[in-house]
Amino acid sequence: MALIVVSPLGRIAEMAVRHKCREMVSLVAKEQAFHRPGVIDASRHVLLSMNDIAFAGTGGLVAPADEHVSEIISFARTWDRNSPLLVHCWMGVSRSPAAALVAALAVEPDQDDGALVQRLRAASPYATPNTRIVEIGDRLLSRQGKLVAAVKAIGRGKDTDGDVPFVFSPVPEGVTDDG
Repeated sequence: MALIVVSPLGRIAEMAVRHKCREMVSLVAKEQAFHRPGVIDASRHVLLSMNDIAFAGTGGLVAPADEHVSEIISFARTWDRNSPLLVHCWMGVSRSPAAALVAALAVEPDQDDGALVQRLRAASPYATPNTRIVEIGDRLLSRQGKLVAAVKAIGRGKDTDGDVPFVFSPVPEGVTDDG
């Protein structure tokens, strides 16, 4: 079954091995160093350098941009769905949940945005999807504001230390909590 695993950086190796992930999307700051888990082939890993901000980048900060979200969409559309897709950022709370929503809609566009976002919330009471990634994804995927509205409707997630990976289905087949 195709699943999306959302993880903080510190648990990507564990999640990749536990869930037998073979493909990964990394959303981290430009200078953030980390090691790609050995079970993820370099050709099936996309690294997107951005900060977790919802405004235009200033100084050394890089805001999520159309190019980043386009890469998420393109990569998701090449995901074979034979194994889970691992999506991570520093904390696994903002950038990666937003990217997971975009990836889910890229592979299954004929689903209800509200139901998708509710599955994400059911899997993680802590997720607070990055609004800039959500807005760009909504526009690039021609969702006509439905993804933005759905994310706004669930509101901010609960406070967390960021050590709470989760798993959810990109299609309405079920939700698995991995906490």
